[in-house]
Amino acid sequence: MAQPGATVYATLGAVIARTPSRLRRDDRVLRIAPRPETAGTATSSLWFEQAMAHETGPVAPDTPVPARADIVIVGGGFTGLWTALALKRRRPGADVVLLEADLCGSGASGRNGGFLLTSWSKFASLRKVCGETDAVAYATAVADGVAAIAAFCQEHAIDALIRRRGWLWAATSDAQVDAWAEVLEQLDAAGAQPFARLDRDAVQGLTGSVVHRGGILDPAAAVLQPALLARGLARAARQAGVTVCEHAPVDTITPGIRPALTTRQGPISAERVVLATGAWSAAIPEVRRGMVVIASDVVASEPVPERLAALGFARGLAVSDSRRLVNYYRQSEDGRLVFGKGGGDVARHGRIGAGLLGASPRAADVTGQMHYVFPALSDLAAARSWRGPVDFSITGLPFFTALADRPGVIVGAGFSGSGVGPAYTAGEILAALALDCDDHPGPEGLCRLPAGRMPPEPLRFAGAAVVRNAVARKEADEDGGRPSGRITRGLAALDPTSFAHRGRPR
Repeated sequence: MAQPGATVYATLGAVIARTPSRLRRDDRVLRIAPRPETAGTATSSLWFEQAMAHETGPVAPDTPVPARADIVIVGGGFTGLWTALALKRRRPGADVVLLEADLCGSGASGRNGGFLLTSWSKFASLRKVCGETDAVAYATAVADGVAAIAAFCQEHAIDALIRRRGWLWAATSDAQVDAWAEVLEQLDAAGAQPFARLDRDAVQGLTGSVVHRGGILDPAAAVLQPALLARGLARAARQAGVTVCEHAPVDTITPGIRPALTTRQGPISAERVVLATGAWSAAIPEVRRGMVVIASDVVASEPVPERLAALGFARGLAVSDSRRLVNYYRQSEDGRLVFGKGGGDVARHGRIGAGLLGASPRAADVTGQMHYVFPALSDLAAARSWRGPVDFSITGLPFFTALADRPGVIVGAGFSGSGVGPAYTAGEILAALALDCDDHPGPEGLCRLPAGRMPPEPLRFAGAAVVRNAVARKEADEDGGRPSGRITRGLAALDPTSFAHRGRPR
């Protein structure tokens, strides 16, 4: 579905942010934004701390960065690791080097809500950008990829705690009811029926929450412990022959026939460079024009498995409501209530500082939403909180493309809050692009930078704060059954990222 307000933002951006379509040669050098180190500090997520606790024995020294490679991947999250594994499967003899600024999984891949989702909820946007046939093909590939992730983990003894009870797209206020109607209508027209329609009683029975008004269920989806998956993929990549270099941040990339990278450990050159840095891809001007980086915040309670069981909240179920500042929630394996909320701080100029990677400054607000959804747990406190950056594209969809003015450089980003499941398919697409192969599941509509552009700074940053506050007021009114004022409704309509129809931070 077209994002309300997206046309306004695209028009403003086109008028105000007119930049040359071609880069001067001196401007082609990519300067990669530094990432604050997070591993082993108070800024780590609960998931990452748990995953690192599983890694016993002496700490191996960091693998040095070699001087040459066939393909270099920048980024040790899900997209980079799946790309590396796909490259070695397609071309076992390829010399593949993966560079990670900190530890694999310490970035966004290890600090999301742990939802393993398909892309069927994004079908309206996929249909608009790619056409119906390609939209069905891509969404089917992502759904197959979710199953492939589970199979890969079983084959390689990665216990990522994958529990498949499905994903529930729910309504927690009257205003949210039937938020999924357009998606279902278009899926029916395309002959695809991945969702099961549930009434109020069925949804309340699955969640144990009386505030739910109804929903639809995607049974192919699951929950998992994301950092355990990331750490397991890093081990599998090494076993497959990938040179994985951690604590190897990249400073610059000079495009060319053989791109050259400078790292803190020394230079390296390659035939192709794949940028799999997610939200950090906003450091690239042409990417930043069609993408905004927004924080998503998560809290986790102490383990209360008996209370959640008594409530009736199904273990293994992932739930998202239908507000723009989306709430998303599930149980952890040890019986914690894990509750997240999208629509946090916006990264100015796409720069991701420690403020988007630390403990959540919105923990009290997120906990308040948790109590709203689960009033029977209104005494339950947040024992931990964390946050992570989400790379929202202007289309709400990921994109995979070679950068026209930067020879040898390929980028994949824009997952818009639902990247854990689609990252497997992203790896297949990026590996094929790096090897100049055409047999990948990426439709033409996703194999280019997103059309349109966000407004430039400082308008983007200031406007985002105003619009976000309006959305929050409107949704608070909806929760209370109150009408919103005309100004609040008008400002909320300018939101350039649709959390209800395009993606939910996980």
